[in-house]
Amino acid sequence: MKNFQIARIFNEYADILEIKEDNPFKIRAYRKAAQNLESLTQNIETLAQEDRLQEIPGIGKDLTEKIKEFLTTGKISSFEELQKTVPEGVLKMLEIPGVGPKTAKMLYEKVGIKTIEELERLARGHKLSGLPGLKDKTEENILKGIELLKKGRERMLLGTALPLAESIISELKNLKEVKRITYAGSLRRMKETIRDIDILVTSTHPEKVMDYFVKLPQVKEVLAKGETKSSILTPEGIQVDLRVVEPESFGSCLLYFTGSKQHNIHLRTIAQKMGLKVSEYGVFVEKTNENLAKDKEEPEIYKILGLSYIPPELREDLGEIEAAQKGELPELVELEDIKGDLHVHSQWSDGAHNLEELAEGGISRGYEYLAITDHSQSLGIARGLNEERILKQIAEIKKINQKLKNFRLLSGIEVDIRKDGSLDLDKKVLGKLDIVIAAIHTGFKQSKEELTKRVLKAFASGLVTIFAHPSGRLLGEREGYELDYEAIFKIAKEKKIYLEINAYPQRLDLTDINSRSAKNYGIMLAINTDAHTLTQLDYLRLGVAVARRGWLTSPNILNCLSLKELLKRLHKG
Repeated sequence: MKNFQIARIFNEYADILEIKEDNPFKIRAYRKAAQNLESLTQNIETLAQEDRLQEIPGIGKDLTEKIKEFLTTGKISSFEELQKTVPEGVLKMLEIPGVGPKTAKMLYEKVGIKTIEELERLARGHKLSGLPGLKDKTEENILKGIELLKKGRERMLLGTALPLAESIISELKNLKEVKRITYAGSLRRMKETIRDIDILVTSTHPEKVMDYFVKLPQVKEVLAKGETKSSILTPEGIQVDLRVVEPESFGSCLLYFTGSKQHNIHLRTIAQKMGLKVSEYGVFVEKTNENLAKDKEEPEIYKILGLSYIPPELREDLGEIEAAQKGELPELVELEDIKGDLHVHSQWSDGAHNLEELAEGGISRGYEYLAITDHSQSLGIARGLNEERILKQIAEIKKINQKLKNFRLLSGIEVDIRKDGSLDLDKKVLGKLDIVIAAIHTGFKQSKEELTKRVLKAFASGLVTIFAHPSGRLLGEREGYELDYEAIFKIAKEKKIYLEINAYPQRLDLTDINSRSAKNYGIMLAINTDAHTLTQLDYLRLGVAVARRGWLTSPNILNCLSLKELLKRLHKG
């Protein structure tokens, strides 16, 4: 899909306009449009063909014309002209997380830095400290940003890889020669970041499948083409490998190529003790070379090894094999178990839709409830709500609920935890809400002790329902701040505070490891999207993937409760 390419151009538009100190509303419009395109689940080309581009929030007449131009010509002429007004070196530096337009412009003008390599060398040599606005800590942050950039180039977000893999598989399914097809590797294990995409297929005519694959619209470059394996590079720089395998070995190949490496090693060790050999081609008896896994599916192959079936998300050699030997694997939460979303933004702050549209979005997804949790007043850039506006919103939500059947909007807020640990709104107003989500949006550079103390003071208020995106990380952009999770878990358990798995692709926070730890503490978690558009509600499956990797079951998840059960628990709290 070309959604991400156009989103990247719109983000660069905003960067250049910011360097040129252009209209802030114009800059914000490009950023918003880029964000909405990134979260769009439909193909932008299909929407353009159906003349529905202006249905996308933030896409007006001007941006519609730019999108159409890109889809027709592969470029946006006004953007190419705008690029010429800013030195290339400045644009390169903007790729570094934490380096903003003003800093990049200053580094170019004062020092003449033209490459990231040159910037890294000067930062390591402490040659930047003392420049306007730059200190020793800034040099350190620039170096961290460069490391993040390098990692980001090596790996892509799960939220980017999954729709791309699905779009390619959807195209290949059109071929009558394709019999079975699925993705494997770390994508099938739903890791938060993916190095490349592996797709397995069985086919009666592999050569036709390969010919079709290397000519897909998602292909920028063909890296290799063979009879049974081909590799391509997408315009986003993502490598996709396609393998054609024998039908009788499909189950074995899927198990092998899903991994992880350590999981496979552990399986081979078990097999060896049984006089067996495991490979991508099957499970063979060492003495006779008989293939016990011929035409077998994954569950049957695990059974041969004396194990119950292990879901892909658990295959990291973190105790899942021992649990499978004992028949003690948990029944993992499913997307269908989720009854609603408890962290959603509306037009009242920085969301794209009004309350009625969000209610319709929840109903269309089969939910029983949706919590409206706009930002609080201190987040001015997001048009955060003060006490007066919250009371008005509560009243409007009540009016809307009177018209709804078998569905309810819950009134809530995403309230800022100030640097001193106090909450951003008066407790009398917070007490009128169904849900209070507390979050940190500023002061990330406080020490681990200060941040932990800050969160625990907020917990002590007795007003917090859910602690949102606990570490504050943005994958590929910002490392999470440090917290004493032992202390957080202890008090969350004591105060009956729920921790959030934030399903936004760049967050996926809590992590799978910390989610599992929270479960072991007896803490319930909420899987929320933090959606700012209707399409972002579909990020929920990414949060469910994190929960499954964290060994969570539906009883561990707050929003697996029915509306009646949820309200009973919230009011009791």
